Amino acid sequence: MELSLTTPALLFPALSLLLLAYTNRFLAVASVIRQLHAQIKGGMPQYHEELASLRHRVRLIQQMQAMGVLSLFFCVLCMFLLFAGWIFPGKIAFAIALVLLLSSLALSVREIQLSSDALNLHLSDLEKQ
Repeated sequence: MELSLTTPALLFPALSLLLLAYTNRFLAVASVIRQLHAQIKGGMPQYHEELASLRHRVRLIQQMQAMGVLSLFFCVLCMFLLFAGWIFPGKIAFAIALVLLLSSLALSVREIQLSSDALNLHLSDLEKQ
């Protein structure tokens, strides 16, 4: 397989949009945590299941962001190696970037599942009332 400088460069727009989406998810979770904190301090009943879910989601989002940033790092490293004429190490760096990107996307799917579970918990609570 021929690997040129333009191949890893194709990932740059995707990775920047992906990291923006992850940041938005983190901000949304942070907002929910702040609202829940205000409700609990205001005398609302404790939401132990939701707190555990939010803590897990924050960890997943941190891992998603780390994997995305590392993927971008290896993508840039790949471009540097290719520019320097080191084709085989460049291919290895690109393969690592792709594996990290896949890992980040897999974590994103899991976080979306947890988010949906949390919303279903709220919906079932509303249905009871």
